[in-house]
Amino acid sequence: MSSPVPASGRPERRRAVPVPLPPGGHPLKVDPARLHPGPDGHGGTVAPPAPSLPIVEETSAGGLVVERTRDGLRAAVIVRRNRGGRLEWCLPKGHLEGSETPAEAAVREIREETGIRGTIRAELGVIDYWFTGEDRRVHKVVHHFLLRSEGGVISADGDPDREAEDALWVAVDELPQRLSYPNEQHLAVTAQQVLARNPGLVG
Repeated sequence: MSSPVPASGRPERRRAVPVPLPPGGHPLKVDPARLHPGPDGHGGTVAPPAPSLPIVEETSAGGLVVERTRDGLRAAVIVRRNRGGRLEWCLPKGHLEGSETPAEAAVREIREETGIRGTIRAELGVIDYWFTGEDRRVHKVVHHFLLRSEGGVISADGDPDREAEDALWVAVDELPQRLSYPNEQHLAVTAQQVLARNPGLVG
């Protein structure tokens, strides 16, 4: 279809209308997540920034308690549910109490959550991470140790917090695939390497 020809006899050129810029001359950038919807459900105003939350430091300890069997090495782990109700396979751990050292807390927490008594044989590493609660931001530091099993009956019945639904033995070679969290999977690999270099650590 040809362009309309005005009385002048020359074709009329259509000009692109520039989009006006906001004050300051820069494109307006607003995060949609910060918008409050308007009365009609569309548009809205920018939400005020969220108030800053107090920061709390927490320290925990736990790790792998290992025993040697005729079929190889196995470690005690716990099974619990997260807030969404999903089952998670985790290393036993918990908060330090009173004047406990991380090593003392690890021995106690592992005994409470798995029923297995252990003695510290090596340090495996420290994990730290952040999470946000309803009224605080928490910086959590968790010390992990390798322990040798000294006996006991594996069970989560002694867990005073009732966080663990079950405790069971898992072959050390299977731990990286069984554990739910990548940082604990890495610790399991570290434990495998330590045990390969020093097989006498757990008898």
